[in-house]
Amino acid sequence: MKSGAKGTGSAGAKGKGGGGAKVTKKFIINASQPASDKIFDVAAFEKFLHDKIKVDNRVGNLGDTVQISQQGEGKIEVVAHIQFSGRYLKYLTKKFLKKQQLRDWLRVVSTSPGVYELRFFNVVNDEADDDDE
Repeated sequence: MKSGAKGTGSAGAKGKGGGGAKVTKKFIINASQPASDKIFDVAAFEKFLHDKIKVDNRVGNLGDTVQISQQGEGKIEVVAHIQFSGRYLKYLTKKFLKKQQLRDWLRVVSTSPGVYELRFFNVVNDEADDDDE
């Protein structure tokens, strides 16, 4: 129990100081489905990530530690050489969808570790509901 507490304390200090082992994490955001339907602008999303990702609690501080690039049709790859959370990317993606007023139609799903996909909500059209009027 004591060693577990010590381990978490040293890991937190290592992350704060920036020293320690180099960590490289690769994330892919797959927006090919909405991009092919022309409702999602991948270039605007890439610029949004460039503008909004924080490094050391500062926006616009990417430098060489975080690279964002477009991979093929509707895919964005984020390579981080620092401690970086996939949930943070999911959060920023949802924030972008809300800003573009697409949050009602698209959702962010993690298909495998490090891969996020934008999918349409499954909408079931009931003809009985349409005839109520």
